Amino acid sequence: MRALVEQSRSAAAPYRVVKVFSDKPAAAGLETARNLGIPAQALTGIPGGDRAAFEHELAAAIRGCSPRLIVLAGFMRILSAPFIAEFRGSILNIHPSLLPKYPGLHTHRRVLEARETQHGATVHFVTEELDAGPAVIQARIAVTPSDDEAGLAARVQVQEHRIYPLAVAWFCEGRLRCEAGQAWLDGKALSAPVQLTEEAHDR
Repeated sequence: MRALVEQSRSAAAPYRVVKVFSDKPAAAGLETARNLGIPAQALTGIPGGDRAAFEHELAAAIRGCSPRLIVLAGFMRILSAPFIAEFRGSILNIHPSLLPKYPGLHTHRRVLEARETQHGATVHFVTEELDAGPAVIQARIAVTPSDDEAGLAARVQVQEHRIYPLAVAWFCEGRLRCEAGQAWLDGKALSAPVQLTEEAHDR
């Protein structure tokens, strides 16, 4: 979230962050956003309420901002099919693995346990299936013998800060869209996500 806000301050940035929401009142990101001058709000739903109540509140708050794009960053709730249907094609997420490998949690640990030689992060559109929406861009890093879970997570996060603002910019420039279950970039359906390596420059 901080990387998205900071990169939006560039004179050439095609987007701006209008508001930050969290489902956790104590989330550090709320204070970070406010310190960066971005309105921030915790939404917890009706006390004792269910997911539908929370998502009703969240959807209403989002509508109040009229954003072109919803960007999930560290948001760990699984969104329901009705919520996704309302905002279909305008929700991006970032996942710390080279999807479709390792959806879900504990990706860095699972990569190390599987002795993978490559790891990374994927930006994708959100659909009803967890971590399975059309992939837009991936950043790849080599897994080294000295990597542990914390170090690998930190290296992947550096790449997340490169590719997420890039994907958001593409969307807000009108270059990226989700249509018919596919991600499209510059008028062409992506048969595979755009690939960046640690050494590559942003496209």
